[in-house]
Amino acid sequence: MKRLWAPWRIGYILQPKAVNGRGCLFCRLRRPRSGAKELVLTRGTFAYSVLNRYPYNNGHLLVVPYRHVGALSRLTQEEWLDLWRLTLDGMERMRKVLRPQGYNVGFNLGRAAGAGIPGHLHLHLVPRWAGDVNFMPVLADHRVVSQSLDTAHRLLARAFPLRSPARPKRRA
Repeated sequence: MKRLWAPWRIGYILQPKAVNGRGCLFCRLRRPRSGAKELVLTRGTFAYSVLNRYPYNNGHLLVVPYRHVGALSRLTQEEWLDLWRLTLDGMERMRKVLRPQGYNVGFNLGRAAGAGIPGHLHLHLVPRWAGDVNFMPVLADHRVVSQSLDTAHRLLARAFPLRSPARPKRRA
């Protein structure tokens, strides 16, 4: 492998990036009136789950705390428990409806790690099947998602009861 040295790029990498003027997507989705149109699937007391609009794979869920928090160390114990409860619930419902053969579960923390919204952490729950990734990303720079968002949402929404969120407790 050859290396291309570009030391002038460090200035760009480290400079603060502009923030979208519309505010945080995940904070907008925490509102009780958001639902099917926004692909919200279920609500807990401290977190909710939403279908990823730009999925890695069909059925790709995001589990998001209501509170705008960007660091795992800043989550309360109640938030942690709700995130994991919704993750396990999502896995069980996916198992019944989508029948995946495996899952990818994890966080992208910070923009450098791939977090599209680095100030509001979220957990990715991605169902996986043998053969769901092929040569298209490597050869054609395209990803093939085998199911439409509407179909995935309809299937998962049947399995997810959409509950009204309890008011998250404010942390002092």
